Amino acid sequence: MNKKNHNKIINIAIGICFVLIAVIIFYSCENDKVDNVNTIRFWHFWSEPTQKKAINELIAKFEKENHCKVEVTELSWNDGKTKLFAAFNSNVAPDVLELGSDWVTQFAASGVLSAISPDSIDMNTFVESSLLPTHWHDTLFAIPWVIDTRVMYYNKKLMKAAGFDTIPPQDYSQLINMSNVINNANKKIYGFGTNGSDPHRLYKKILPMFWTFGGDIIDSTSKPIVNSLSNINALNVYIQLSRAGIIETQRQLDTYFSQGKIGFIFSGAWLLKKIERENPDLDYGVSLMPRYLLNQGISFLGGEYLSINQKSTKKELGLKLIKFLSNGQNALNLAKRIDEAGFPADKNYINSEELLKNPKKAVFAQQLLFAKPTPIHPKWLDIEAIIENAVSETIYGQKGEHQALNNAQVELLKLLNE
Repeated sequence: MNKKNHNKIINIAIGICFVLIAVIIFYSCENDKVDNVNTIRFWHFWSEPTQKKAINELIAKFEKENHCKVEVTELSWNDGKTKLFAAFNSNVAPDVLELGSDWVTQFAASGVLSAISPDSIDMNTFVESSLLPTHWHDTLFAIPWVIDTRVMYYNKKLMKAAGFDTIPPQDYSQLINMSNVINNANKKIYGFGTNGSDPHRLYKKILPMFWTFGGDIIDSTSKPIVNSLSNINALNVYIQLSRAGIIETQRQLDTYFSQGKIGFIFSGAWLLKKIERENPDLDYGVSLMPRYLLNQGISFLGGEYLSINQKSTKKELGLKLIKFLSNGQNALNLAKRIDEAGFPADKNYINSEELLKNPKKAVFAQQLLFAKPTPIHPKWLDIEAIIENAVSETIYGQKGEHQALNNAQVELLKLLNE
């Protein structure tokens, strides 16, 4: 082969290489463009290994059905809220985010959440009380995902040892009486387990008592009414219960109960698994929250909600993800895998046989009919701190219930008028 032909072949080969490189770059860019168009970011709080696995399997199903990619980031309850606000302030917030029921109003009022058209999803499928946190100023900003509540746990062995039958106390008068008898029978045994200075948990115990006794924190005009006679009476009963047992954090109360050391506590469904794992022979039961006079015992309703970033450019895909996750069957699949998830917010799936195989879990489903979320106010977390401080002062004997709630009323008036 002469030199001229040889150079020609080399030039052709080089040309072909350039063409191939250009084609590869072009299609890579196109694929990146497609991936970017069909990629959505989702931040959630299910960070434990078994939780992450359950979430990731649901997400994989959504990706397959919608030919898209979901970039998932797990947050922790310790600092997740701070990270979310920092992300919004830096314009790097996710397209879709999970929020606790008592966070939704604060985020909605700050203008970072996208309004959701009521026509885009059938809100009638959800438990009625779960809908309260979804709106701010009559605008829909969040969709309920999963919900849960608290009930009363009672130790049958301790009740029998104290001379009672194993029927749980039906009202607060009976609860105080039984707790005192059990508490006085043995120095190593406690009648009732009271939450003390336990941030973000104490209010979940005192609010249901306020509601059961006919009280509330703020009225329909957002005026504070925390020092009502109903609330004072409820707090007085909580103080009596604290004197008939032990004052501790929720985590420690759960541990003591599972060890058979406490007669009665208010707790969540997570304790069922803890007892099953650590003390399966414990003779105990769960019941609805106690009544007050003729008033039905009310409990706290907590839940996880899904919202869309106001600045997201993927709102349509984001709505699809929210509708997929909140779908009753998909939420049920999550609740079956994650005990802490509680129940689907879709009311058609709450009484699923798959969830209620344990008859004790059925009590939680029944209590959800008599449960309420926190008051809807953007300053709720500040309100919560004032309430918890007032209750702590009474539990530890620093103030009486009248003085503590009167002082809290003054603080709330100042806070809500700012």
